Amino acid sequence: MSIEKKCIVANWKLNKNRIETRAFFSSFLPLIGGEFQCDVFISPSFTSLETALQATSNTPIQIGAQNVAAMSDGAYTGEISASMLKECGASFTLIGHSERRTLFGESDERIRCKVERATEAALPYILCVGETLEEKEAGKTHAVIEAQIRLGLERAKDASLVTIAYEPVWAIGTGKTATPDEAQAAHATVRELLIERFNEAGRSIRILYGGSVKPGNTNELLSEPDIDGCLVGGCSLDPKEFHAIIAVAEKCCS
Repeated sequence: MSIEKKCIVANWKLNKNRIETRAFFSSFLPLIGGEFQCDVFISPSFTSLETALQATSNTPIQIGAQNVAAMSDGAYTGEISASMLKECGASFTLIGHSERRTLFGESDERIRCKVERATEAALPYILCVGETLEEKEAGKTHAVIEAQIRLGLERAKDASLVTIAYEPVWAIGTGKTATPDEAQAAHATVRELLIERFNEAGRSIRILYGGSVKPGNTNELLSEPDIDGCLVGGCSLDPKEFHAIIAVAEKCCS
């Protein structure tokens, strides 16, 4: 099932201080105007959250975080809780991005705890899942996705808080992109699991594709029935490139 309104999410990762964030929006906002047909989410660094929120206060753009603590409070130096993010004005958070899994050793169990904390705080989240190159070559793509979805959403209670991003690890920052058929097959697996977990509500949960998304491949990806949007990394750092991706998504919504 295709969701009627597409969603484009920017993940800025470890980029853009507050001055650079202001400069981005000074260039980006005039390009998009006041209204657009798709939903636009942007995840700046923690220190630029307030700057981004101020810049977009009169727009439909949603500003969120790139990560959230697996704990709600306590002696956990350097962590930021879901309730703190909501207090800052964040409207969502990413959870389980492939870089958090591979570079920082976040396990499926820890990601499940993060989902539980976000659920308790009623903070919408984008749960990221996907396989490594070794797992893909071993034919384990669907098994990996299934395990990550089942454990990650084990304690999820509210389908309205959930978005899933399928991001094959082998396509993150490599310039490689899953073919539309590969991406659709993975998204179809996710859709089946969401329906199993949330019944009919699972049909309305967005499933995004992430992995070297560019203006040139956005249309063919969004043309697939179960790809409801894109999680964009490198191209989201450039106002014109990111706008070009949004423009393609808008055409898919019209």
